[in-house]
Amino acid sequence: EGAALATGGTRRGIVVSTLAEARFFAAGGFDDILYAFPVPRWRLAECSELAQRLQQFQVLVDSPQGLELLLQNPLPAGKRWLVWLKLDCGNGRAGIRPSDPEALALARAIAQGSPELVTLVGVYAHCGNTYGCRDIPAIQAIARDTTAAVLEFVTG
Repeated sequence: EGAALATGGTRRGIVVSTLAEARFFAAGGFDDILYAFPVPRWRLAECSELAQRLQQFQVLVDSPQGLELLLQNPLPAGKRWLVWLKLDCGNGRAGIRPSDPEALALARAIAQGSPELVTLVGVYAHCGNTYGCRDIPAIQAIARDTTAAVLEFVTG
């Protein structure tokens, strides 16, 4: 009920960190879900099933190997993988650093490689490095740094 309230009743545009959450929300009528963890090979079949079942099931990619995994496992029936490039702006858990020269090359490969199989939706950054913060100014500083890094990446 809380998720339906948070989405204004649309049941769209939610982010989950596990596939168990994705399945739970999909069963509850949500059809626009972002799985906010780079797709691991051993979870590909589950992601494929959700991508086929939902209007929009979106995933993260943070490496050329992750992109290749999706390209080698296309979705059936004219569906495409909907992909966000995961940037690591200081969290250190997952993602490619926006300052890494390979980041732009990966973004281009996703966007221009095989759009009939994989579509670049956008870039994604998670400020998980705020979890250790002790006060609001520290959280705000990380948010500003992350915003600046993402903006520099997409406009630079």
